[in-house]
Amino acid sequence: MTEPAQKKYALLVATSMGVRLTPVDSQPFHSSDTFKMQATSAESNVASVSSYLGMPVKVLTSFVKGSPVSHFIKDNLKSRRMDFEGPELDQDNPWGYRHQINMADSGWGSRGPRVQNDRAGEVGRELCAEDFDLERIFGEEGVRIVHLSGLVAALSPKTCKLCLDIARIAKENDSLISFDLNHRASFWKGREDELAKAFSEIASRSDILIGNEEDFQLCLGIKGPEAGGSGLDDKIDGFKEMIGRVQAAYPNASYFGTTLREVLSANSHMWGALVTDGKDWEIIKPREIGVLDRIGGGDGFVGGLLYGILKGWDVKKSARFGWASGALAATMLTDYAQPADEDQLWSIWEGNARVKR
Repeated sequence: MTEPAQKKYALLVATSMGVRLTPVDSQPFHSSDTFKMQATSAESNVASVSSYLGMPVKVLTSFVKGSPVSHFIKDNLKSRRMDFEGPELDQDNPWGYRHQINMADSGWGSRGPRVQNDRAGEVGRELCAEDFDLERIFGEEGVRIVHLSGLVAALSPKTCKLCLDIARIAKENDSLISFDLNHRASFWKGREDELAKAFSEIASRSDILIGNEEDFQLCLGIKGPEAGGSGLDDKIDGFKEMIGRVQAAYPNASYFGTTLREVLSANSHMWGALVTDGKDWEIIKPREIGVLDRIGGGDGFVGGLLYGILKGWDVKKSARFGWASGALAATMLTDYAQPADEDQLWSIWEGNARVKR
């Protein structure tokens, strides 16, 4: 297959887009009658860091034909400077296809956030490889990094095959593959053997693996950290040992990462991260950050990390930029980071919250 002279897209994601309803003024969902609606998905959240900082991004997704919600989502993706493509499915009947609805309040103080997902009839569950000309996308247009998520891979048998097909053709065309394992027990129920096999294949082709200790254990069958002390240093040492086992099982991957979070209150978290490029480690011990809305912080971290890799930065600089991107997302009403420029994120890393005129 002919290698494009220059890959058109810095980052590509496959995702099931939906909408999030959030009560205003940080109120609980059940006692609210006024809500903010935003277009959302974990994978498009990741891509937002690169798109807002000027890199070309593409989203593969699906829509409900003629739906005002689909119209809303398309307008939002355009506003995020993202290209997108995907099939438009007929709703069929009033009980047919629709976009998922994420009902989530932000919490406040001692009251933690609550989230409920309504995914009945989700159009994204129908995504399949036949919906896209993957030869054109990867062989002619070209993609530098494709980001896959365990949320999409486990959504349905069709989306699982789509992620496998994307990983295979991406590797054939020298695209880097990022895989955020994102284990969800409800998605895996009754499909454990099927998904374990699929996740193992995707991980074997991946260059960047993201997950916490439960993700690596439950998705890939990697032995978790040894039982030991409960302190932060013990947790970090245990995670590093586990990553050594992941590296041995999946030697193709070069980057491994996770976030560290301790919740002090809904509005104050201790936020850290661990990233290795297989040789050097960047260990960011948790620092206190202010939180307006915690949802999307992990996606912001992955988005910033991938941006750093795309820029050719070393593991230390990439990890710190990811930490700052996640911290930025936690200050926004949207569940995705919208950086004004790189300097804004480096100011967050440096702890400089002074006014910039």
